[in-house]
Amino acid sequence: MKIVVTGSLGHISRPLTEALVQKGHAVTVISSTPKRRKEIEALGAAAAIGTMEDADFLTATFTDADAVYCMIAAHNYFDANFDLMTTASSIAHNYKQAIQQTDVKRVIHLSSIGAHTDKNNGILRFHHLAENILRELPADVAIKHLRPVAFYYNLYGFVDTIKRQGVMASNYGADDQVPWVSPLDIAAVAAEEIVTPFKGRTIHYIASDEPTCNKIASTLGAAIGQPDLQWIVIPDEQMQNRMIAAGMNPVIAEGLVKMQASMHTGELFEDYYRNRPVLGPIKIEDFAEEFAMVFNQ
Repeated sequence: MKIVVTGSLGHISRPLTEALVQKGHAVTVISSTPKRRKEIEALGAAAAIGTMEDADFLTATFTDADAVYCMIAAHNYFDANFDLMTTASSIAHNYKQAIQQTDVKRVIHLSSIGAHTDKNNGILRFHHLAENILRELPADVAIKHLRPVAFYYNLYGFVDTIKRQGVMASNYGADDQVPWVSPLDIAAVAAEEIVTPFKGRTIHYIASDEPTCNKIASTLGAAIGQPDLQWIVIPDEQMQNRMIAAGMNPVIAEGLVKMQASMHTGELFEDYYRNRPVLGPIKIEDFAEEFAMVFNQ
């Protein structure tokens, strides 16, 4: 198969590309960074240098593809002028245009938990928007929306707080049960889904483990030599003020706090548990080893 992968050589796209190349598929990886070309080609894939904001570039790259893996990379959270919803809408419409003009019939879309609704999901609302835009494609375009849960590597955001204050702190935590996922487990699912024929519009949640936040704290704490590490819950306003004080775009900070508040109540995970997947093999104990290496750098 001829497959186009977006996301350059990120946490998911790199292992996805490696898996697809190993299976003998002709893979083209889109990257906005010219210096990535040699690295992409070293994996056995072709490089297409351009941006998701360029609809004509996407159309040219998608031409003759049997399947495309589409994701929206929008992480300029410390840019005061960044408009996440506008950016996500523009990119999703570019994908839609490129898919329709090139007659691609199989689409794997990296969405997210929380994309099932436009309410009480905070910053994740842009995934709901993107899913709906792609659903406007003709009915003969098969779309699989992948909805991973919280990424393990987001836990790196607690490193500084642990070092400075000796605790993990957020507006969710403690006894909250939160599903987490490894990018490697997402890539494995994506690699299987993109080459497996399917029809219509379907949803696939992806998760690796479902520990409580207290379990995460104790597991990470043991790995870094702080077995009594605690994950405390702080008020929403305090969390938001911390983010803004760190230089985050205030609108983004508000969206993240609302998302995490929904994690704290469990509302964000309701559709996930109604459509609970088989868990991937990489557990919090496995991630804890990586966390310890980063923490001790």
